[in-house]
Amino acid sequence: MLLILSEPGDATVDLVLPKLKARGADVLWWDPGEYPSAARLTVRFGADGEELVLTRDGQVFDLSTTTAVWTRRPGRPRAADDVTADDLRERGAELSEWFTEGFWDLLDARWLPARQPALRRAHNKLVHLALARRLGFDVPRTVVTNDPSELVPAYENAGGRLIAKAMEHTNFAIDGGAHAVYTTVVNRRSLGGRGRMVHEPVILQPYVPKAVELRATVVGRQVFTAEIASQDSPRTRDDWRHYDFARARHSVHRLPGDVARRCVDLVAALGVSFGAIDLILTPDGQYVFLEINPNGQWAWIEDLTGLPISDAIADWLTAGETDAQ
Repeated sequence: MLLILSEPGDATVDLVLPKLKARGADVLWWDPGEYPSAARLTVRFGADGEELVLTRDGQVFDLSTTTAVWTRRPGRPRAADDVTADDLRERGAELSEWFTEGFWDLLDARWLPARQPALRRAHNKLVHLALARRLGFDVPRTVVTNDPSELVPAYENAGGRLIAKAMEHTNFAIDGGAHAVYTTVVNRRSLGGRGRMVHEPVILQPYVPKAVELRATVVGRQVFTAEIASQDSPRTRDDWRHYDFARARHSVHRLPGDVARRCVDLVAALGVSFGAIDLILTPDGQYVFLEINPNGQWAWIEDLTGLPISDAIADWLTAGETDAQ
């Protein structure tokens, strides 16, 4: 059985699910956010091993038969709505997270992208920047710090062309409004506010000139690379995640063999089976590594370029142990 862990209505799962069923796979799609409020998980330890059981909507599933797990966008355990006391809700969620961590560790299955500990490590930009450099990628000269005294030297070393990035691209709220931090160009006037850096770590890098930007999606040992004409739109010039599909066109890009191999090697070195790698192709033809998201989005890439990423994921999940490595 294949187990998909993701929230209801995940359009990316909807894209892959028919391909899994066409391959004859037995698939269960479940959101761990239903636990413990609307689902039951049980582990039975016996002489012959462990039984791992999920009960939801009156149905019982033997998860011990799981051969592969795709963790996409799973919800976190949450208490039932009728548990109104905040301390009890927090306790229930915390204990449920401890339990599910152990539960998933007991599954004798392959994971896409990886089990949670490896996935969390692979998300850390310090980890993947260091690995990328060791594997031979061109990596910008980078400073990661919350020390305000580091900003002016970094700005000067970059010749006044410096960018700042957050340690992780996460959404947050300010006065109830949704916000996200994107790549920001640091100008001379910004140096006066450097005291605010003490509150959280920031990534500082020289501004790398761009011919185009690239998103290389790695599934197992396959690499699918999309070219993003980010410089064709003022909106996407500094960060293509502002999106302008009409101007910042997407097309298929063929990576040089050595760069493609480094992409595969980086994913393997991080202990994951999937990765969305962001690169810059400079005007003089240099491929520069920016970062990797081990569980990054890819459906829009397939939609705009026709790259068969969903087929590769379906093949990986349904392949035998030897074929998938």
